[in-house]
Amino acid sequence: MIFHQIATERGCQSYFLACEETCMAVVIDPEETLLDRYLGLAAQEGVRLHYVLDTHTHADHFSGGKELAQRLRIPLIMHRNSPAPFVDMRVDDGEKINLGKLSLNLIHTPGHTADSLCVLVKDRVFTGDTLLIGGCGRSDLPTGDADQLFDSLFNKLLLLDPATRVYPAHIYSDRDYSTLAEEAEHNPRLQLKQRDDFVQQMRTLTLREPDHLSEALRTNLTGGKTVEQLIAEAAHSVSFMSLEEVLRRTNTDDPEIILLDVREREEFAAGHIAGAIHIPRGQLELRVNQALQDPTLRIVVYCEYGRISTLATATLRDMGFTRAVAMDQGLQLWREKNYPLTEK
Repeated sequence: MIFHQIATERGCQSYFLACEETCMAVVIDPEETLLDRYLGLAAQEGVRLHYVLDTHTHADHFSGGKELAQRLRIPLIMHRNSPAPFVDMRVDDGEKINLGKLSLNLIHTPGHTADSLCVLVKDRVFTGDTLLIGGCGRSDLPTGDADQLFDSLFNKLLLLDPATRVYPAHIYSDRDYSTLAEEAEHNPRLQLKQRDDFVQQMRTLTLREPDHLSEALRTNLTGGKTVEQLIAEAAHSVSFMSLEEVLRRTNTDDPEIILLDVREREEFAAGHIAGAIHIPRGQLELRVNQALQDPTLRIVVYCEYGRISTLATATLRDMGFTRAVAMDQGLQLWREKNYPLTEK
């Protein structure tokens, strides 16, 4: 097996694997700034990339999966639960991808995200964010679930051969890899072997949100279009409601109006329109079905300047919420007009 481990300065890891006999290759968890590096490795080793695989929908870095797959006209592989619309090959637990004489054995390991996959290849497992060296994926981001993470770790990964090498999507030390035996013995997150204790541990962790959380999720879900491109496209497909009309309807407690604030958490906490539901734009595709189950609702979407809300409204309409409209201008003008806000 030809194998290369490629790291960024931020500790993100991607992996280049190829079958020596058939010269077929795959990149696991490609990062958008390293596409030329992967192509250079293929040329250097005399192999051809046949697949690209993302272990999950990343919230902490920008995936190069879609661009690499489209550039080479090869399939992008993700779990069937991936919310990304551009995935070419959707796979599930217990399946495998044949890469020449190599087998990519797929293990569905939800918990960090609902679409998390681990990939077992010979003596090593590529764990994405499910299992890290000395840690594990957090379960407090969109689609995370501490109960599912417990099962993925203790009832799937740790049942593999203890000598299996662990190659995660992030490494925050000078290690290149670990083993399942090392992690079982020394990883602090794995010392609480009772489900309730583990779940309580994960739910009480105090962790800051990843840098560019919403932006990374948005980009990884749309495949790399810029915000400006998306807003320009969205502006031609949505209608708007004036600030005065929104104020009038909120003052009359209009039962048909649902206000949706798509700003970041800190902005929402600093002041929002009373009664608004909060879903940051970058998490909209992941959380909207839980928060807004009725597609007949009339949803008024707002943000700070009226631009991101336009984008969010177009997304909602594409998802079947055809009565969604954007609040014209945004909360900055609402604030300038001294219209009421609350922090509750």
